[in-house]
Amino acid sequence: MEPENQTSVSYFLLLGFCQDSEHQPILFGLFLSMYLCTMLGNLLIILAVSSDPHLHTPMYFFLSNLSLADICFTSTTVPKMLVNIQTQNKSITYAGCITQMCFFVIFGVMDTFLLTIMAYDRFVAICHPLHYPVIMNTRLCGLMVFVSWFISLTCSLVQSLLMLRLSFCTNRVISHFYCELAQALTLACSDTLINHILLYMVTGLLGIVPFSGILFSYIQIVSSILRIPSAGGKYKAFSTCGSHLSVVSLFYGTGLGVYLSSDAPTWRGMIASVMYTVVTPMLNPFIYSLRNRDIKRALHKVLGRTLYVQ
Repeated sequence: MEPENQTSVSYFLLLGFCQDSEHQPILFGLFLSMYLCTMLGNLLIILAVSSDPHLHTPMYFFLSNLSLADICFTSTTVPKMLVNIQTQNKSITYAGCITQMCFFVIFGVMDTFLLTIMAYDRFVAICHPLHYPVIMNTRLCGLMVFVSWFISLTCSLVQSLLMLRLSFCTNRVISHFYCELAQALTLACSDTLINHILLYMVTGLLGIVPFSGILFSYIQIVSSILRIPSAGGKYKAFSTCGSHLSVVSLFYGTGLGVYLSSDAPTWRGMIASVMYTVVTPMLNPFIYSLRNRDIKRALHKVLGRTLYVQ
């Protein structure tokens, strides 16, 4: 198989889910509805937090950033997939593929850091309630979000620059519905050792370190909750972090499935990727709003205002 210079590579082919044209309308309708639901739910969270002064607290500041990252994360892959299904064209340009990888890394890493920051926020709120306003001040909250964006952009930039140095073979078929980095590396004809080392290092560090921070925070939280004498107090303390714990479990569970199936694409791997890139961002607003009275009240105000204007 003759290699081609990377400057001559004009496109890749994304096989997606199904080759049968009869099932394409079903897939289009399913993913379009999930995408619209994701956009609507997360936009409502952002509007509710920004419009209600009672929600101008660190916890909801981080939640609105998570909703923004989820909107961008889903928008990185789903619109292109919908276009490919509708037009029956599975191609994506070389520049489009690199761009998709770039933004996928940015918002995926950002989600990881935001969930870690939110775990730390709950740790301070439950374990050090009297010092919470001092510790979680506006400057620290802004700094943590800024550093998260900076690290995400840096990781993405380095990965993208290393991809640009590769040359690719005549086989340009990616057995996925988006340009998955690990699978794209298998199509390269040039040496990918540095790319693989960086990929596994970044995946390991950004998987283990944030998860360890979340785990440490919840060990301290559980320890503090168990010392509360009343059952009502325990329930109230745990209810403040139950939603976050559910989102963390969903995010890391599906992310682990994607990581384990990245080298050998299967239907299970595709389903895990859908759960990770589409379903998790769609469910996050529901998880955070169903048991949160403050969010419910703010959403009622936003929706009531909208209906009144109409």
